[in-house]
Amino acid sequence: MDQVFSTLQYWSVNHPKILHFRWTEGQTLGSTPLFLTLTVLTYFSLTFVLSRTPLPSVGTHILKPITALHSLTLFLVSLIMALGCSLSIISHSSPLHHIICFPPDTLPAGPLFFWANIFYLSKILEFVDTLLIILSKSKQRLTFLHVYHHGTVVVMCYLWLHTCQSLFPVALVTNATVHVVMYFYYLSCAMGMRPKWKRLVTDCQIVQFVFSFLVSVLMLYYHFTGSGCSGIWGWCFNAVFNASLLALFVDFHGKSYAKKRIGDKDKRS
Repeated sequence: MDQVFSTLQYWSVNHPKILHFRWTEGQTLGSTPLFLTLTVLTYFSLTFVLSRTPLPSVGTHILKPITALHSLTLFLVSLIMALGCSLSIISHSSPLHHIICFPPDTLPAGPLFFWANIFYLSKILEFVDTLLIILSKSKQRLTFLHVYHHGTVVVMCYLWLHTCQSLFPVALVTNATVHVVMYFYYLSCAMGMRPKWKRLVTDCQIVQFVFSFLVSVLMLYYHFTGSGCSGIWGWCFNAVFNASLLALFVDFHGKSYAKKRIGDKDKRS
């Protein structure tokens, strides 16, 4: 068991590429404001155009294998990120409260920021979710919540790196863990096995946002009673974004499962 842990720790924390990682604006892949702006605007523009353009039908025999491969990829990536960042937190030499409140002079370097960069780039890969929805012609799934979430989360992840934002390791682990559950569900559906726990995915997302607000209280306590926390303005964007997502998810949860309860009641009548 010790050997397994040592191997995992090496490949997720102590490998030279990870241990000596440094996020440098203009040098690291995707690190410029121009790249961020063009990426997000391209996503919104293409989503708007493609969702209103008559596209040729793509058979399920083609679409399902592609969806399964995409879901499997993001399931594995999310699992690796959750594990890698968790081990980076455990291996961090600073006191635990420094994971929640980075010192003001923190630089975007080391294993935690390596995983933040991978997380940031993975959110661009998730844009394929939207393309698959459009190709499947499932307009009811192409909601404002879906498009807003996918586009804006990239900005949030960029700010994690750009501002050396405090608290992001906790957010990364919780979000990646939720995505492990979510993409396992999507993978199962693409393989023809639709689990009965679809509601669990939305419930986990809501719990994630509530948890992030609770931990934020602790971060703010450290910020105002100590020398301050790094990236507080990035956290402000993060907090507003999460609050808007929580409101949208609660609304989606209420509407979706209220309809289901009504449908079940009608069947029993």
